[in-house]
Amino acid sequence: MRPVIYQLFVRHFSNTNEKGQEGGDKAQNGCGTFAGVNDKALCELAAMGVTHLWLTGVLRHATQTPYPGLPAHPASVVKGLAGSPYAVVDYFDVDPDLAEVPEERLSEFRALLARVRKWGMVPIIDFVPNHVSRCYASTVAPQWEFGQQDRTDVFFERNNSYYYLERGSGENRMMLPGGEFLPERGCGRVTGNNAATWNPLDTDWYEAVKLNYGCDYRHGAAEAEALPGLMARRETLPRTWLLLDEVLAWWQGMGVGGFRCDMAHMIPLPFWRWAIAHARMRGDVFFMAEAYNDGMKLTPGDALSDLLAAGFNAVYDAESYHAMRGLYESGGWANDLDRFHRPESPLFSRGVRYLENHDEPRMASPLFWGGVGEHVMRAAIVAQFLSSCGPVLFYNGQEVAERADGPSGFGGTNGRTSIFDYTSLPRLQLWYNHGRCDGAKLPVELSDLRHFCSHVLRLLQLPAIANGNFYGLNWANQQTLHFGRESGESVSGHRVYAFLRFDADSRSAILAVCNFSPTAEADVRVHFSEDACRWARRSADSLCFTDLLPPMESPLLASRATLLSSGLPLRIPAGSARVLSWDEIDAPAV
Repeated sequence: MRPVIYQLFVRHFSNTNEKGQEGGDKAQNGCGTFAGVNDKALCELAAMGVTHLWLTGVLRHATQTPYPGLPAHPASVVKGLAGSPYAVVDYFDVDPDLAEVPEERLSEFRALLARVRKWGMVPIIDFVPNHVSRCYASTVAPQWEFGQQDRTDVFFERNNSYYYLERGSGENRMMLPGGEFLPERGCGRVTGNNAATWNPLDTDWYEAVKLNYGCDYRHGAAEAEALPGLMARRETLPRTWLLLDEVLAWWQGMGVGGFRCDMAHMIPLPFWRWAIAHARMRGDVFFMAEAYNDGMKLTPGDALSDLLAAGFNAVYDAESYHAMRGLYESGGWANDLDRFHRPESPLFSRGVRYLENHDEPRMASPLFWGGVGEHVMRAAIVAQFLSSCGPVLFYNGQEVAERADGPSGFGGTNGRTSIFDYTSLPRLQLWYNHGRCDGAKLPVELSDLRHFCSHVLRLLQLPAIANGNFYGLNWANQQTLHFGRESGESVSGHRVYAFLRFDADSRSAILAVCNFSPTAEADVRVHFSEDACRWARRSADSLCFTDLLPPMESPLLASRATLLSSGLPLRIPAGSARVLSWDEIDAPAV
């Protein structure tokens, strides 16, 4: 089954507070809970076609909100009042903000995992292996504490948990953008993004400290590859490996079925080979890597291919995402997209396709996507999700064009729903409807969008889309006048994108045509080449095209000769798409 991953940010999802304020605390702005992800919500998500539920932000992290036995953390190391969910303070605990009874938070989370499983979905949580909060201190599993045996007088030592800053002749004070962090006076540590400085910038991951996997990250992949192999004895492994393996085992034992691994390319590949293999000895588990080919990678070649080879089921396909945004932000053409859908690429079957996540701006935000994202969501979803066989990632609120209009604070007004603040999803609240999850308050246009998204996600399991190959039609239509050519252009394919998917086992074929124009309806004729017909094993003279997405129109009958000459006539609303099955029939066609 093709993984359809729904990213559910628990703090936001079931928050019903409609009157929050900028920088407000939990009491003022509200907060979603584990219990808020109720059976009705899970039933609706399963009905959308979701197979994996990524419960985001559940690990206990640094926060300015105190609880009994859990005092607030210093403001200097907490971004926002709620805090970053990627500044983990206890790998073995969950965020008390998300519990109805904070002292029962682990029990409430365990109950949520059971509910997710009951509705046929696999629960996933974050695994944040590159860094932890500067305040990390486990109360649940203190025997697996980091740094207890560290030598703090050296930058690097194989069995240290952290990297320690060199001490100069000055005061050696850890001065963060929010002030001095007193516990690190004279004993500073490297930030999560590799900034080895006593004075991190506000753009650094200053609230977090980098973990040491037994190699000096400054020496790159060559030193990392010299680490122990898959069959190494436990006593030969760096201590951090053993600690993180305990983390994975802990959550697997609780019922977690997968991990979205934060910044996986910053971790040595030998660790991944070893850790993933050991996790799978404990049971079936899904590993998804957030990874990029940037300067922080510790992989010897292409980070994405290297991580897949190390055992990951899937890895972020950020390049295809940026190509889609580039249609509206950097002058890209639809004709440019075919290169991201090559079946010979490992990303075709294992690259995670997305249009939103917590790190990226909302499509409907007027600050990004050329200010027209809300008007082209249907076309972008079809083009991005139906053109490959890999996993799909869908962010909560995306189905109702969430605009990041909830209150912020530290997160600022940047087109993203803040992960640092107590905030809400105003449009998703209309669907959530105080736990009824019936969409009763949604305006018609948002209800229609959610309905469309649900249809698209369910189509992902069709053989031609889940398993089939890809054939782009734009190259054959560059001289087709009625193919989205705009005024003054001599080549077609600027705002229209057409492709085929074909599965040999089922002999099923699907045509998708997307209109990326935010304002103009596309009255197109899609020309098919002789090669395309042979590729899809369509040799009959009479062919039928049937809509698979609403609104369903009457089936189109066309002759093979028409496809090869004048082309298939289709009318596509602005910013939308048509997806049609392509079948051979016995009846004569015009």
